[in-house]
Amino acid sequence: MKFTIQSSVVALTMAFPFAAAFAQSTVPAGSTIPPGPKINSYVRRDDAFFASAEGKHIADNILNWQNSNGGWFKNYSPATTRPSNLLDDPKSGPSGDDDSVWHKTSTIDNDATYSEMRLLAHAYRVTKNEAYKDAFNRGLDYLFKAQYSNGGWPQRFPLQNNYGRHITYNDGAMLGVMELLRDVANQKPDFAFATDAQRKQCTEAFDRGVECILNCQYKQDGKLSVWCQCHDEVALQPAGARAYELPSLSGSESVGIILMLMSLPHPSQRVRDSIEGACAWFESSKILGKRIANGPGGRTMIDDPNAPPLWGRFYDLKTNKPFVCGRDGIPKATLEEIPAERRNGYSWYSSTASILPERYQMWKTTLQAK
Repeated sequence: MKFTIQSSVVALTMAFPFAAAFAQSTVPAGSTIPPGPKINSYVRRDDAFFASAEGKHIADNILNWQNSNGGWFKNYSPATTRPSNLLDDPKSGPSGDDDSVWHKTSTIDNDATYSEMRLLAHAYRVTKNEAYKDAFNRGLDYLFKAQYSNGGWPQRFPLQNNYGRHITYNDGAMLGVMELLRDVANQKPDFAFATDAQRKQCTEAFDRGVECILNCQYKQDGKLSVWCQCHDEVALQPAGARAYELPSLSGSESVGIILMLMSLPHPSQRVRDSIEGACAWFESSKILGKRIANGPGGRTMIDDPNAPPLWGRFYDLKTNKPFVCGRDGIPKATLEEIPAERRNGYSWYSSTASILPERYQMWKTTLQAK
């Protein structure tokens, strides 16, 4: 199926805005990833920034953080250079999902890799520094290699024996890759340097991604519904990730997927059916008359007849009831039933899908006009 895609430091900082970044721009060998601004702090900056000393400094640091396979880690600070001997932080995550695992691979999690590529492409357009273009091209090759033959992207590549193998829609990971590839294929200004062969490959990879999305859409009682945060890379069925992220239907990530499908200029009947089914699921799955508030023990759900609709992040695959979950992996019906750490440290409900009715009507109007 073809989808066509159209101190003294303080004094320096006052005189030179980039001085603070320079003042902490290096870390000693044998260091863990230092804290600081993340990649999204810089991706959308304007031409003047990338022409500045600070902008070039950030872009050069990002070059330094690129892994040999062409991808990047997540959660480092572009304001610092990569240590020559990067150490693992044993407190960075639970056993089996800490730095000792993450530092053996590259990822598209937390906006990684495709965001660095966007920044470097912009920096190249402004500065014409060939090193930025070369790094972008290595990143593009990485994304092509990481894509499964079924069109999906794993969260991490090279593959590991953990949930990073799954096709990952969580936090917009796969969509972020696809949006980048579409912009390259469509010759957006930052990507004017891409060759015809690269644009063709981006188009084909994007098309396979759409096909994967359609194949992953879950049928509930025989009806098209929505998607899970992760899907098994072989069977394409909903899959789990972290202990509290169980196989389920997502009232969060599925919004972005629908918007991606709505953006296709010439949707096939299968795409149209997918959108119709997903929007119908959202309409039937909204939570009315409730809102999230802070109570004595943390977040809680209270009655409020004037509250906008809410949707759960996770819905049971069989009953379609929203649930929450602690690190014990046992689903619960209410926030009060899970420990405070997960009760307050995760986004269990949101109103993000409130935009869908208006977007759906706009999409239908556009279709009728064609």
